[in-house]
Amino acid sequence: MKKIIAILLALTLCLAFAACGDKEDAGADGDETVKLKVGASPAPHAEILEAAKPILAEQGIELEIVTFTDYIQPNTAVEDGSIDANYFQHEPYMELFNEENGSHLVSVGAIHYEPFGLYPGTAKTIDEIADGDKIAVPNDGTNEARALLLLEQVGLIKLKEGVGLEATKLDIVENPKNLDIFEMEAAQLPRSLDSVAMAVINGNYAIDAGLSVSNDAIAVEDASSDAATTYANIVAVKEGNEDNEAIKALVEVLKSDEIREYINKTYDGAVVPIATTQIQPR
Repeated sequence: MKKIIAILLALTLCLAFAACGDKEDAGADGDETVKLKVGASPAPHAEILEAAKPILAEQGIELEIVTFTDYIQPNTAVEDGSIDANYFQHEPYMELFNEENGSHLVSVGAIHYEPFGLYPGTAKTIDEIADGDKIAVPNDGTNEARALLLLEQVGLIKLKEGVGLEATKLDIVENPKNLDIFEMEAAQLPRSLDSVAMAVINGNYAIDAGLSVSNDAIAVEDASSDAATTYANIVAVKEGNEDNEAIKALVEVLKSDEIREYINKTYDGAVVPIATTQIQPR
């Protein structure tokens, strides 16, 4: 019996030392590294998170980035707890997702927005736009409203008072050049430039087409516009996790001078950090 007790005691001590060894290995100073798993679209969100990763590592936070190519899975993954947060969407989309799916996602910080630009096609300046010319805009509701507001911003049309981000073609009350506002699928807009006077194109699609918001766009959404503030891309978590210290650190880093500088240098105005001065269109 004494022999059995001795063996059991030895095994217990061995397991205890092994456990202590694992804890020591977790961090250079004996502290365990905090792991944070965040979902994101490949560009620009995952790229921005990659830039934030070493900064977070200095704070003892190991960031794991999970990329998604759709807009459903990153939200369901936050809701079911398989990831801690996501960074890919704006708040109106998140709220609609909650409403339609019974989820409980909340925003913990607005990081950037992707401005619409008005790009020249057959007309190279606004003064060259002729009576009856065709201006291409996205055909989906939210993006069409943003496009119309940009056309109003440059004085090409006037919208009904107060329609804001609910605007449609039916809300145009002044169109002095009788422009043909031509609706088409957003991804196809860059390809339309040979056949329209101008097109209003989202930042992502402009990048894909090799267009520079700062060098090629005739006009860009104003940084203080409703669209810029409403459609800012956010970090989202499940309700109840807003005070998670690692999440707070992530948002702080994404809003830091280092990340703002990275965004400005990398995306040439197609991605704009919140609370920075908008680029000036030519």
